[in-house]
This record gives sequence, structure tokens and C-alpha cells, in this order.
Amino acid sequence: MGQWEPTQLATLGGLAIGMLFGGVAQATAFCSSGAILDFVRSGDGNRLRAWLLAMAAAIFSAQLLLGFDVLDVRKAVYLTAPLNLAGPVLGGLMFGIGMMLAQGCAARNLVRLGGGNLRALVVVLVFSISAYAAMRGILGPGRIELERLTRVNPGAAGVPELLAGVLGVAAEQARWIVALGTAGALAVFCFASSAFRSSPRNIITGLAIGLLVIAGWYLTGVLAQDEFNPTPPSSLTFVAPLADSLQYVMLFTGMSANFGIAVVGGVILGAFLMALARRRFRIEGFGDQRDFIRQLAGAVLMGTGGVFAMGCTVGQGLTGLSTLSLGSVLAALSIGAGGFLGARLFEAPTDVANERRTASAATSRVRAT
Repeated sequence: MGQWEPTQLATLGGLAIGMLFGGVAQATAFCSSGAILDFVRSGDGNRLRAWLLAMAAAIFSAQLLLGFDVLDVRKAVYLTAPLNLAGPVLGGLMFGIGMMLAQGCAARNLVRLGGGNLRALVVVLVFSISAYAAMRGILGPGRIELERLTRVNPGAAGVPELLAGVLGVAAEQARWIVALGTAGALAVFCFASSAFRSSPRNIITGLAIGLLVIAGWYLTGVLAQDEFNPTPPSSLTFVAPLADSLQYVMLFTGMSANFGIAVVGGVILGAFLMALARRRFRIEGFGDQRDFIRQLAGAVLMGTGGVFAMGCTVGQGLTGLSTLSLGSVLAALSIGAGGFLGARLFEAPTDVANERRTASAATSRVRAT
């Protein structure tokens, strides 16, 4: 396109999309684990609804691209890779629990790193090493064998195709039923809350993140598509790109940047610039040894589980779901279940914590008298 080669355009576009994502997430605290914690601790569902609105925007917009023959998202890895149960279910649960231990998913820790958080630096590094080990390293053979043993053949990799078979309707008709039904239901659920309707920040955040997913699809599938060397379209995801970024840092002279690596760098840079602009850049370290071990364990679970699940809260929860992939549905539900389980196990709700503090203070007063 113009004077830019497709790979250059994908890299520069990825950097821009990553910067926008990092800036928005830094300014609005867009975070899946934080959204779950808000709900578990106090019943506040505003950030969770922002996520669901982003999901609705991504699903509806991606299916529009497909419906108007702009881009075929069915060529993406989410619909072409063999479906197995161990990956999305086990991997999703591991990732969900891990992000609660690490106090943020992969994307959130990149944003925190941009804001000066050194704990996030450790999480990102350990996450990347774990992901690489599960993709191409020592954990790879075991992962491949487990996926082989749990591989299923439902006859279709997408939800619309399964629905078409059940209802006996055309696949295209089933696709619009699923896309409009899912996106519409999510939007109605979000705006049914008066608190969410009165929160422009969360509404704008959800729509912006959802559209950034579509920007990634359009960039890699249309603008930067090489007609002589076509590649599957992709969009925002952080598991494989973080592993690739680690390799890129070590092998810079022997490896070229790509869309995913550029997005990772862009998120850190965008969050850094936004943190400086808002005067929120602060160097932070670990609180104690327990905090270090906890976040280390979370990073390992996220990196390994993310490879099993073929994505993270963004990669499967937004990008993958926008393709209406059955595997993405299973992965997103499992990540959410793991997140809520982790929140219950490792995070005390606010009211429980307050009750404990009140009881402790009462006990101290009794002893004093």
C-alpha cells in the first residue's frame, strides 16, 4: 500500500493500535480482573459492563465486515485450529485464576508496566517465559499430547454453523441470528443498569476497545494483507505476542517485528505517555515476599494457561469471540469462571474485610479494658 510494505504497515499500525489501547486502559482502568473484583467485593458491575459492551461492539462489527465481504474473519486461527476440550477449558481456568493472583491479566500488566509498576515487569517477563515454554519449549510436547487426547470433532468450529445444523437454516442466516442476538443481548444487559448509563467513561471505554479490535482485523486482513503472500488476519491478543516479544528482544538482529510484537510495545508506550500526561507515573515494587510469590505463581498460570486456551481475556474474550468461534466461547467462559473462583479464593470482599477489622478492633478494646 503506497510506499509501505505490508509488513511495515502491519508493524506501524500495530504500534498505533497498541498505543491507543494502552492509553485508554491507563486512563480508564479497563481491566478484566479489576472488573471481576469490583463485582465480587461490592457488587459494582460498571467495569464488567464496559467489558461486555466491548465484546458486543467487537462481535457486531466483525460480523459486519464479514457480511459485507470486507474481511473474512473465518480465516482466523480461532476458526481454523482443531478444537480440543483441554485447551479452552483447562487453559481458561488456569488463566482466570492466574490473573487474580497476578492482580491483572497480560494486557493489564503491560499497562501497569507503562505506568512504572516494577511488579508488572516481573509478571510480564515470567508470563512470556512460561508462554514460550508452553508454545515451543519444554512444556510444548505435553501440551500437544493433551490437546490430541481431548480433540473433538463437532462438525463445525463456529457457533453459527452448529446452530444452522440444529435449526436447519442457512449458515449465513444463522450467523446473523447469533451475531445480532448476542451483541443485542449484551448491549441490553449493559444499558439496563442506570449506573452504567450514567457513566460516560465506561460506555466510551467499552466502545473504544471493541473498535480497536476491529481496527486490528481491518489492518491485518485488508490494509496490510500481502496478495503475494497471504496470511490469516489477526487482531488484539497478548499471549503469543508476548512470547514473541521476549524472543525479539533477545534476537533483535535476526528477527523482524510483526503486528503482535508492535502491539505489545505500543501498549507499554501508550500507557507510559498517558501516565505522564495524568501525572500518574510512579515506580512501584513488591509489598513483601508473599506478594512476590503470589504474582510469580499467577504469571506462570497465565502464561501456560493462555497458550492452552489460545488467548487471554482480550485474545479470546474479545478478538476470538468476535469470530463467533466455539472454542473462543468455551475459553472466555472458562477464563471468567477462573477469575470469579480466584476472586473468591484469594480476595476478601470489602464487607468481609470490614467485618474482620471491626471484630479485631472490638477484641482489642475488650482486652484493653
